[in-house]
Amino acid sequence: MPLDPLSSTFAALADPTRRAILARLALGETSVMELAKPFDMSLPAISKHLKVLEHAGLISRGREAQWRPCRIAPASFKQADGWLGNFRRFWDESFNRLDGLLEEMKAEEAAKAPPRSNRKVRVKKEKQRGRTRG
Repeated sequence: MPLDPLSSTFAALADPTRRAILARLALGETSVMELAKPFDMSLPAISKHLKVLEHAGLISRGREAQWRPCRIAPASFKQADGWLGNFRRFWDESFNRLDGLLEEMKAEEAAKAPPRSNRKVRVKKEKQRGRTRG
């Protein structure tokens, strides 16, 4: 059963090698050979990763003579970002509510606290002076 586009995107992003490939492609298009250099795997294995990324719509590959450039294809990222944006709004709203609650709690604590007396500070200083004199 084929995956929907969003599921394909997240399935492709689940692999650390593919995420590393995408991080490299975020710097600009490059060849398959250049993409394969930092990995301790065969060129066919890298090719399989690239096919998964291409199938998910995260990259596009071209052919210019002997050069096989790969580049980021932003459409699938935009779709995933849109989906994640719903959760980003949820967390922002939740954190804003939490901030408000914490501010209320601080204000209540400040209102309950007795006024600070200078007596404790004065007694402490007197004790310290007494120790240094003797």
